[in-house]
Amino acid sequence: MTQVSVTIAGRSYRMACQDGEEAHLEGLAQAFDEKIADMRRAFGEIGDMRLHVMAALTFADQLSELRDRVKVLEAQHARAEETNAERLSQKEALEHELAAKVNAAAERIERLSATLATKPR
Repeated sequence: MTQVSVTIAGRSYRMACQDGEEAHLEGLAQAFDEKIADMRRAFGEIGDMRLHVMAALTFADQLSELRDRVKVLEAQHARAEETNAERLSQKEALEHELAAKVNAAAERIERLSATLATKPR
């Protein structure tokens, strides 16, 4: 575990994270700090705890919306995969049918050719 020091709303916090995750944790803390600063500018001094809760709820709301969007995209992706599978199946069936017709035509041509070759001129 690695220790990282982050600053949120002018206060430093010591946080633990996995090795290699330091920059990610620092980025999250910076985003949270910026959200609090934005809200402080918009609402004035309404108390740190209230600003922190409002910022957290804002991020939670964004996360909820993104989860909903992901669900919609996953459903669309699943439908697209089903459609692609159906189209692939149809394509394979058409290719099989075409191959059978080409083979039948080739056999007819061979029979006609054999018939013409055996007839006297």
